[in-house]
Amino acid sequence: MQFFKDLSLSAFTAGFVAVLVGFTSSVAIVFQAAQALHASPDMIASWMWALGLGMGLCTLLPSLWLKKPVMIAWSTPGAAVLATAGASGSFSIHEAVGAFMVCALLITLAGWTGWFERVMNRIPLALASALLAGVLARFGLAGFAAAQSALPLVLCMLLAYLLGKRWWPRYAVPFTLVIAIVFVALTSGFTRASIQFGLANPVFVMPQFTLAALVSLALPLFIVTMASQNLPGVAAIQATGYADRRASGGDAGIPISRVITLTGVATLLLAPFGAFALNLSAITAAICMGPEAHADAGRRYTAAVCCGALYVVIGLFGATVTGVLTAFPQELVAAIAGLALLGTIGGALSSALQHEPHREAAIITFLVTLSGVVVAGVGSAFWGVVAGSLALLVQHFGRSSLMRTP
Repeated sequence: MQFFKDLSLSAFTAGFVAVLVGFTSSVAIVFQAAQALHASPDMIASWMWALGLGMGLCTLLPSLWLKKPVMIAWSTPGAAVLATAGASGSFSIHEAVGAFMVCALLITLAGWTGWFERVMNRIPLALASALLAGVLARFGLAGFAAAQSALPLVLCMLLAYLLGKRWWPRYAVPFTLVIAIVFVALTSGFTRASIQFGLANPVFVMPQFTLAALVSLALPLFIVTMASQNLPGVAAIQATGYADRRASGGDAGIPISRVITLTGVATLLLAPFGAFALNLSAITAAICMGPEAHADAGRRYTAAVCCGALYVVIGLFGATVTGVLTAFPQELVAAIAGLALLGTIGGALSSALQHEPHREAAIITFLVTLSGVVVAGVGSAFWGVVAGSLALLVQHFGRSSLMRTP
């Protein structure tokens, strides 16, 4: 099978790091959202089952089919919206599931009509790269900020990474991860976690549709998922060279509209079991789409396939895998994410600043996105693109340089 010929240790490690970072960095918010909506322990386990299978299959199958790294994640800002709205006690779990399904229909419609992809295609590549750099830079900063609470661990990982880049460039991240795990094990740094063995069981929740849940849950969930998740997800695809370039004689790339449609349909089917919103990934996508995953861009899909397979395992053994992954120290997770993303951050910044007429607008996009500002419940990724686009409009309206550049 071609997949096993293309697979490498660096690709598998990239997939594992993507799961480790994507899962541990936000699973607490998902738990909080489920608890705020009065989900029982069995229902919370069902959420992990639905989200794990949804992310896993929507990542694994398209990546194998297209031979491109298609990366899907749950909506972390969407979970935050649910946690906030659920804390008011105004909505039942049945109303929440109804809102999940409405959101899924809206996401499916956005993908099926192609309007979201058409809007993204109007954004200059410099701004898309700056957006990606701004999103990823926060993780880079967090990786080095972890030295405040775990200086020996971070210094050990940084030294391992630099030595790995010098002697084994393709395996620098796997080497760093192994050294970090050994260091943590020797210093008894793994946190205590409750590990429960057994398969997760799906729990069906009958949806209930109400106007209040539509306005307060479904619409905000849709907006933040599209603006704060799918938008930087598309930027990651564009900045790493996996966008559709047939118009310029290039490869077909990742069919963005069809993938978004797939996430909407998968969310709709799995919503009664707890899948609140699936979307394109940006952070974990950058890990699997970057040069650290594989030197050959045509083989990086194997990293996404490994990531998808691991997500499926999480879904099937939700409680067990959750306990294992959450045993990793947060400093290790933050540091390995920051180091794994260094190459992608550098490449995105280089692409953002390469075209001089777009440089200032790109810097504005980068800084606004990096700021983490939230306005009207919408995250900084959206406002970064808005600010950069306004800068371009003011500076270049009516000039040809406003057009998208290769």
